[in-house]
Amino acid sequence: MSARAAVAGAAGRADGVGLAAVTAAADLRTRVDRKYLLTTEEFTRLAPGLYGHLRALEIGGRRAFAYASVYFDTPDLLTYRQHLQGRRRRYKIRTRAYLDSGDCLLEVKCAGGREETIKHRTAHPMAARDRLTAAGRAFVATALAGTYGLPVPPGLRPVLTTAYRRTTFADPDAGLRVTCDTDVTITAPGVPELRAAPDLVIVEVKAASAGSPPERALRRHRLRPVTLSKYCVAIAALRGHGQGPRLPANPWHRVTRRLAFT
Repeated sequence: MSARAAVAGAAGRADGVGLAAVTAAADLRTRVDRKYLLTTEEFTRLAPGLYGHLRALEIGGRRAFAYASVYFDTPDLLTYRQHLQGRRRRYKIRTRAYLDSGDCLLEVKCAGGREETIKHRTAHPMAARDRLTAAGRAFVATALAGTYGLPVPPGLRPVLTTAYRRTTFADPDAGLRVTCDTDVTITAPGVPELRAAPDLVIVEVKAASAGSPPERALRRHRLRPVTLSKYCVAIAALRGHGQGPRLPANPWHRVTRRLAFT
């Protein structure tokens, strides 16, 4: 069974919940994230704990949605190097396109204290998802100045795009989300599309604090969180295919090998 089929099966067994309920109760701009890389077999063992206690996001009869994120960085990959070096003040800048609805957001994801993620986001034109408009650049400037007191780095440009299918399980009352991503691809200027192995699911638990029920369920199945940033893993994967600058990628070697981009 493919990862996509396993996730679809779990979502089909769950009760549904609408976007308004999830957004109103679980719009986590400051949160603790835990990411896991599961095989189809591991996900299948975990799945009853998802559809037995959480509801699946449903919009227009769909429970799986196509996403594409364009990441912006400097020519020398400043934001990648911040993550590589584990800097306290590190961030990612991206547009996220919701391909099924035609919506698009500009996001600045910042690392906070106590393993928190602080997300700033605003609406962005879909037609401009691969560039920063004047309004978008001003938004990035406000987010970085307000969070870290930093200016916008010079030379920001689109570096790569990641695309994937996402199914979201949620407990709106608890402000909890579990996202399940499959069919991950990477595209970059002048590089053929790279595809991840089809039998893996990227599971991310997004909660107000650590130790949520899904995390405890994952621990019971002896599944541990991994260091996984789609942007950083994509840079590492491109490097492994002889593309891009020859920067180290040590923190993501194990995950990149498992994702086996080809």
